[in-house]
Amino acid sequence: MPLDDTLRSLLAAQGPSGYESAPSAAWRAGAERFSSDVAADVMGNLTARVPSPESGRPTLALVGHIDEIGLIVTHIDDKGRLFFIGVGGWDPQVLVSQRVDVTTKDGVVRGVVGRKPIHLLEEDERKKAVELKDLYVDIGAKDGDEAKSLVRVGDVAVIAGEPVELPNDRVVSRAMDNRLGAYIALEAARLVAEAGGAPWDVVASVAVQEEVGLNGARALAHGLRPDVAIVIDVTHETDTLGVDPKRINAHPFGSGPVIERGTILNAKVSEQLIEVAEAQGIPYTLMASARATGTDADVIHFSRNGVVTGGIGLALRYMHSAVEMVQLDDVANCAKLLAAFAQQLTPESDFSRG
Repeated sequence: MPLDDTLRSLLAAQGPSGYESAPSAAWRAGAERFSSDVAADVMGNLTARVPSPESGRPTLALVGHIDEIGLIVTHIDDKGRLFFIGVGGWDPQVLVSQRVDVTTKDGVVRGVVGRKPIHLLEEDERKKAVELKDLYVDIGAKDGDEAKSLVRVGDVAVIAGEPVELPNDRVVSRAMDNRLGAYIALEAARLVAEAGGAPWDVVASVAVQEEVGLNGARALAHGLRPDVAIVIDVTHETDTLGVDPKRINAHPFGSGPVIERGTILNAKVSEQLIEVAEAQGIPYTLMASARATGTDADVIHFSRNGVVTGGIGLALRYMHSAVEMVQLDDVANCAKLLAAFAQQLTPESDFSRG
């Protein structure tokens, strides 16, 4: 499966939580190729509806969040250094010596993440893990006045870099978490549209601000009022050194979508996803969660008077880093499974827990 233009543009776009306009524009452009009903709410959540041929049918929402982790500038000193805090969860070691793109009102300003060189570190400093407070962004400014003419406090940054295609259908990029989920929702809806629709309305949806508290999904679910929602997010690929399959089960590259089962997820949705995967010959693995899933499902399932909610994961290596890696046939199989699930729905489909 080649890296198509829509996914490439989603991965290349800069969009940390609260500043998702660039990836949202890329997603909207892809959605408008097959849906005439693309909409945004006040928070920036997007939906693209594929209506059922029969009017008045229930709604299936396919939800992936579109924000990524990033940095936000908190202070510019008189030497022109930009100090920052994380937007979302960072391992600070990932940031050392990275090139970054700072989004400003006048465009992108390039910089690097600086730290005291190893030659100058004291012995005890060398043994300690770096902290965000020890890092800063250097944009090459000669002093604070020049830096402040280019960047303002509150500007955001992401690690710089384009997607890289590797052997064995694998791609490396930042922002895989969770542009992949946003793309899969879009691709599944496109497959449904090409088939002439499904028994229910199918709405591809992207939520904003997941990385800072699942904020967008709260508003999305409240406004959209889906009858069933399936959340698509990444999970950990288990051939990665140090990952323990006993905790999360085994999900190697090439094993297809990860169907999640757990307390907040609807058991009938999970079972139907399994049945559809087996009937369609789509490989899959299972994952269990006892309380929260760590995804937008955690807030969607209790929106209003409750939403029937399922979860799909996608195996990813090196999560929350500059080199997140995925295998593209897993992406394709996730989209195929969700499109096939939509086609198996009927007006009588009952997901009640009773």
